[in-house]
Formats: sequence, structure tokens, C-alpha cells
Amino acid sequence: MTALQSPAADPPQDSTLAPNENLVLEGIPPIPQALAQTIERYTEFRSARLASWHPTQREMLISTRFGNTTQAHQVKFPLGSRRQLTFFPERISGATYQPTQGDYFVFSKDLGGNEFRQNYRYDLATGDITLLTDGRSKNSRGIWSHSGSQMVYTSTRRTGKDSDLYVINPLQPETNRLLCKVEGGGWFPLDWSVDDRQILEKEYVSINESYLWLIDVETGKEILLTPKDPVEKVAYGAAQFSKDGKGLYLTTDRGSEFQRLAYFDFSTQKYRYLTTDINWDVERIALSEDGQFLAFTVNQDGVSVLHVLDLARGQEIALPQLPIGLIYGIRWRPQSQELGFTLISAQSTADVYSITLESGEVTRWTESETGGLDTSTFVQPELVHWQSFDDRTISGFLYRPPSQFKGKRPVVINIHGGPEGQYRPGFLGRQNVYPNQLGVALLFPNVRGSSGYGKTFLTLDNGYLREDSVKDIGALLDWIAAQPDLDSDRILVTGGSYGGYMSLAVATHYSDRIRASIDIVGISNFVTFLENTESYRRDLRRVEYGDERDPNMRQFLLDISPLNNADKIKKPLFVVHGQNDPRVPVGEAAQIVETVRRNNTPVWYLLAKNEGHGFSKKQNADFLFYATVMFIKTYLGIGN
Repeated sequence: MTALQSPAADPPQDSTLAPNENLVLEGIPPIPQALAQTIERYTEFRSARLASWHPTQREMLISTRFGNTTQAHQVKFPLGSRRQLTFFPERISGATYQPTQGDYFVFSKDLGGNEFRQNYRYDLATGDITLLTDGRSKNSRGIWSHSGSQMVYTSTRRTGKDSDLYVINPLQPETNRLLCKVEGGGWFPLDWSVDDRQILEKEYVSINESYLWLIDVETGKEILLTPKDPVEKVAYGAAQFSKDGKGLYLTTDRGSEFQRLAYFDFSTQKYRYLTTDINWDVERIALSEDGQFLAFTVNQDGVSVLHVLDLARGQEIALPQLPIGLIYGIRWRPQSQELGFTLISAQSTADVYSITLESGEVTRWTESETGGLDTSTFVQPELVHWQSFDDRTISGFLYRPPSQFKGKRPVVINIHGGPEGQYRPGFLGRQNVYPNQLGVALLFPNVRGSSGYGKTFLTLDNGYLREDSVKDIGALLDWIAAQPDLDSDRILVTGGSYGGYMSLAVATHYSDRIRASIDIVGISNFVTFLENTESYRRDLRRVEYGDERDPNMRQFLLDISPLNNADKIKKPLFVVHGQNDPRVPVGEAAQIVETVRRNNTPVWYLLAKNEGHGFSKKQNADFLFYATVMFIKTYLGIGN
């Protein structure tokens, strides 16, 4: 028995792994139980994320998974037991306590990954669960008023595509009312004014263009706070009312390549910039309940850096050193100077921490299981750069296998989605098996169009520039060939969503330079994708990819679509999709599978009937992991 095998007896030599009833397999060979048993500990990582502080007690709600899906749990004290509160076959999406008494919380849940989330009230005294939305439309979970008597959320129930604003008292679902009608699917409530008379809302047009509005809670009247700039497109990120109600703290790229932290004064309509010395994006902000402290995170070349401003003194507070990684969900505990957050690093799965400003003490609230593996031995990422076809510098993160693996190592290039996403060096989870056990290098590029590198970089793949990002991968293949420890003859390309398109595009442009590719919930034809993606997001995607209703753009999109170049895909392909995907409909997978098979190219196809845009259920994710390991071992020539 190897060190990675479970204590159970070795399975018979001919024993294979049976898929569950929700998985449909085509062209995938039987997966040996022995393979699964050897690496199954890599499927047992858990994580924990801060969902909500209790308003009166030093305790919290977290999201974590004990069974097949992520559910809401209660943690009463640091490193205390996790008491599971929700038990659904589907994962829940966050949870927020009622903000004054905390005797109930509101959470969201969809069905089978379809993203048509519904909101529910969970009563802590009884465990009773009450549906708050219509059960059919797509709804955001919403945000609480300061009084705790109302929530504002968005819903597509009126037209199916417009994210209108609704207000509800969760204790009285019959109070639900339409506050104001909007056009488009890019509307998001951000905050309530101090007196609960106004709601701050963002209108998202694209990652480079958005607007802030004030909505009167009684009348639904809308006031545009940030008119269109005649010179530049401006994007706003996070925003929150100041404690005195005289302005907003917000992030914006107005007059800058990056999202800066600013104060916007209502009376003067002027901006005062607070982070002019930081040339990276400010991401999340959180104002303490007393209005004295403003916490924010900065995306510094992919790594999160936490800051806290003392607004009264106008200076930063020195914080204790935190591990290098990613920080999410910063939230102040009510009536305190304690800041909670979720921290992830290359050697630590997501867990919940807090910092108390008075003492500088860092408190760990959760310690998630790691399948018995020593995560301190997991490889750390290395930031690498290469020159693309137009001499632009592109960067990515490389995970090199440990030194015991000799000779040139095969490479998996994993391209993020979005395309406005960014790979950031968090915890690899299951993927740690590739460098640690198989000796495979992992390389995560941030090609042009990725966020985090300025608003100009974001636009370099828009519209007719789409394939310039594919050329960035071509330049990366050249860079790999120049590395003495990487094997340019054994390269596999993979990616999810837009990254799935990229993996297919690389397979059409550079088939002679890769061994295989994996397309996970990816776009195969931009025209059929735009015509069939859910209506609430169609216009938002047209801004990025181009409008298929324009004849010239339509022809361009057809010309570059992998489906129409599938005869060039000569190397093995693995396609993965969820049947209920609302973003990239499952037809994108079916048509590329059928077309590539006509080339007599090996195609593996895995369909999950109870998933959407990615696999969220552990049973399904585990089977996909085992199949992927077998695919990579088979086509990168890695011995058992």
C-alpha cells in the first residue's frame, strides 16, 4: 500500500469506478478503482468562508461542506465545532443574519446549478425555512437595511431579463414589493443610507463601464450620481455610505488605470482619492459600524494585501503580518473593532480569521480538514513573465514539481474564465496532485483581457481583438520551450468557461504543439453562445465579445469560433459540461463533441445532469477529478 492509499484493502485488479446516476459518459474508458484509491485523499480538502457575524454575540455563520454540498454552519467561538444548520442536496449561496437581533438569517439556493436562486428565511429557534421569492425567477440574496426590517434585492421575475429592485420584510413575505423597474441584467444594490431612506445601486454595463444611482425607498425615484464621462469610460467597484451620510466611500478607475479608493462628497460632487500611492486595484471595502475605520484589500500582482484606514486621523493602522495569499469577505463584527475575513494561500485551504485592532491579535476561527495531507509540503507559485507577439509583457503563475522529479517535466496550461477574470495564487485543492504526485508543472497565465493589470489591458481582447489573447498562449508555448526543466513536447491546455473557449482555440491554432486539451463548460461557437445564453446576461456579454446581430461582427465571430475550425483539432479532447448551465448552454459542448469526432480524434465527454456552470457537488467533482487524472496521465505519457 502506498502512502496515499486508504487503509482499506486493495481493490481487485479489474475493479473500476462506477459513475453516479447523474453522470453521462461518452468515450471515457473505465477508471480503475486503484487509481481513485491512490489519490482520493486529494478530494478530501474542506474549506470555510465567513458568511455573517452575529449582531449581538461574538459568533458567526460560515459556509462549508461536510457532505456533498456547501451548507450554512454556525460557529459559536474560535475553533469551535461547526453546527450544520441547512441540509439540502443543492449548495446554498451565502447567508446573512438579521442585523439587529440575529434570531433568523436569509440564504439563497438554486436548483441543479441553474443559477435561478431563491431566497429563504431560516428561523434559528425552530429551524423552520420559509421561501421569500417567487420560486421561478433569478434573484440576488440582497442586503439588509440598518433597522433590520427590510431587505433590498434584484429579481428577473417581471421580464425574465431585467434585474428590477424589490424590497421585502423577511418576517412578512407578503410585504414584498417592486421598488423600481430597470433595463438590463447588470443592476446590483450596494448599500442603504444611514436613515434607510435611500438605496445605493450600481448599474454594470461592462467591466470598464458602470454607474452609481440613488433610489428613493418610498417612491422608487432614481437619481444618477455618476453621469457618463464624455472623455473616458469609468468603472465603479465597491461603494458604501459614510457614517454621517454626507458621501460615499467607493472604488473607481476614474482618471486612473486602476481602481482607487476615494471619498465622494454629495454636496460638492467632488472626489477625494485616498490611495494615490497604490498602483494596483483596490477591491473590497468595509466601513466599521462607528464609521471610524475603513478596511480594504488591494490586488497586488494577484496577491491580496489588507489595509485599515483610521478615518478620523487620516492614517493607516499597522496590521500584523498575514500569510501571502488571497483575502475575501472582509466584515466588521458589529459594535467592535474586530475585522473578520476568509484567507486562502498555496499551502492552506480557505479558513476564517479575524484581527482585533486594539490588540493586533489574529484569531483563527476555523481549521479545515486536508485529507490528512501535510499541506506545508505543497509547492509555492512562482510569478513568471514572457513577451507576446506585439512585445507586450504577459504574466502567469507557475507551480514547478518538487525536486525529486528529475528531467524535463510535462506542463498543464490552465486558462481562467471571464474573460475578465484573473488567476490568483490561492489553494490548488485537488490540483496539488499534479505537481506533488505526477510531477506535472502547472502554469496559469493571465492573458490580455484579464483583470488586475489596468483598464487598458482589460480591453485588449475585446471585439475584433479576440484572438490576440490566443496568440499570448502561442508566445507562452515559445517560453516553455526555452525553459530547461519544462518539456515543450508534453503540453496539455485546459480551462473553464471562457478558458474552455481558449483551450479549444489553442487546440485549433497550435494543435501541432500540444498533446491534448480539456474544455470545461466552454464556448465553442460565439454566435450560438450569444443567441442561447440566458437573456438577463446576453447584452452584458455582447459588450465583451461583440454583437452577433451586426453582420460584420457575426461573420468575424463565426470565423474565429472553434466549432468552425474543428477540423484543425487533431489531438485528444476532453469536454465537460453541466446540463443546466445558464451561462454557456450545454449545446456548446454537444456540438463540439460531435464535430471533432468526425475527425477521428479521440473525444472524452462527461455530462452532469444535476450541475450548471461547473461541478459543485462533491460526488460529481470527484469523478471528474479521477477522469481528468487518467486523461492527463494517458496523453502526457506519465507512467503509473
